[in-house]
Amino acid sequence: HYAEATGHAPEFPEWAAGFWQCKLRYRTQEELLSVAREHTRRGLPLSVIVSDFFHWTLQGDWKFDPELWPDPAAMVRELDDMGVKLMVSIWPSVNALSENFEAMQTRGLLLRTERGIPVLHMFRDNRPEGPAYTYYYDATNPEAREFLWQQIREHYYAIGIKVFWLDACEPEMHPMDVDNVRFHAGSGLAVANVYPRSHEQGVFEGLLGAGEKTALTLCRSAWAGSQRFGAALWSGDISSTFEALQVQVRAGMNVGLSGIPWWTTDIGGFYGGDPGSPAFRELLVRWFQYGVFCPLFRLHGYRSLEIDADTMLFSGGANEVWSFGDEAYAIIKPLLFLRERLRPYVMQQMKRAEESGIPPMRPLFFDFPDDEGCVQIDDQFLFGSDILVAPILHAGERRRNVYLPSGATWTDAWSGETLTGGRYITAEAPLERIPVYLRDGAQKSIFQT
Repeated sequence: HYAEATGHAPEFPEWAAGFWQCKLRYRTQEELLSVAREHTRRGLPLSVIVSDFFHWTLQGDWKFDPELWPDPAAMVRELDDMGVKLMVSIWPSVNALSENFEAMQTRGLLLRTERGIPVLHMFRDNRPEGPAYTYYYDATNPEAREFLWQQIREHYYAIGIKVFWLDACEPEMHPMDVDNVRFHAGSGLAVANVYPRSHEQGVFEGLLGAGEKTALTLCRSAWAGSQRFGAALWSGDISSTFEALQVQVRAGMNVGLSGIPWWTTDIGGFYGGDPGSPAFRELLVRWFQYGVFCPLFRLHGYRSLEIDADTMLFSGGANEVWSFGDEAYAIIKPLLFLRERLRPYVMQQMKRAEESGIPPMRPLFFDFPDDEGCVQIDDQFLFGSDILVAPILHAGERRRNVYLPSGATWTDAWSGETLTGGRYITAEAPLERIPVYLRDGAQKSIFQT
């Protein structure tokens, strides 16, 4: 009923069901291509690779910096030959030095303030060095949405880029004085929260208007109804800790129950995480094991313990699946292929979400409303109707209690043992696997290697 009220998700693109590779950040065209080539050399599946922020000349130009990305069209062609989509980061911010600033300001396409100058954030930009004071385009203004889409179409879509990361689209303002911001749609106090949905709407409608049959954007924020504009929501710039991982399990279920079926996290967390640390490698493995059963399967992270705007201008630490030592890689590699075998099942769940609003990731009580035991469970989830996942959420944990809902039998995906529902069991969880159970023995072929 909530999906009927706020809108159904559109058709999910098949390519999006695979593995997404990202880091902060690939600084050059050659650096990004070298990672995609290494995936191919190792025979690893890869669906999407990401060119994150600062690939541009200036915020508000929405195009590649030719010094570091000399031939993006050739890059896209090479990635296409590998079967890999390129996603680029699109920020809604506009530097006053941008080539588009004067026209946008003159035409009233920027957010205004009720008092004072209309500068809404201070960050850094490519040039000149030092702080950059930024404005924001007004996503609630249809004319501004069309202006942005035309920039995207000219500089990205025209060379074959069709996947966009709508980052910082709250919009990220500091200080967050929404009472001082005037939108085309009204006062900030009344309409500010709809900004990300309007931003998503503009890119979605632009892609469909250009002839695309499916469209997906990755977004840091959303609002009721964002799902109907192809928004895939991720949980933002979270910490690389087991405590953050615990929160993700609850967050994913809550997002699904809020009408947004396309959801993901930064595998390993975003802030922090030393690739050489045994403690972080354990966290990363456990997060990968959880992530393979998320609607979108995506690795991202800063991988630097020095967190400031200056270091963001560089590439950050290594964050590829082979970056975390041989033991971790030996566990992660089979998970990439498990996700490949899961892809038809993922697409079935996405089709169900499109038609009925039922999210692919959901709490146990959603499918088992008559089982009172399910109401208390917030650290397990169902991935579709057939797969129950009980992630490992604590450092050093090698077994955990798992609740199996009544009204079904449950098959251990790894051992093949069949268990009755309506009870707790103690599940073994060595580092190389997490507890997964199959409802009435369904989907067993996915887990047979």
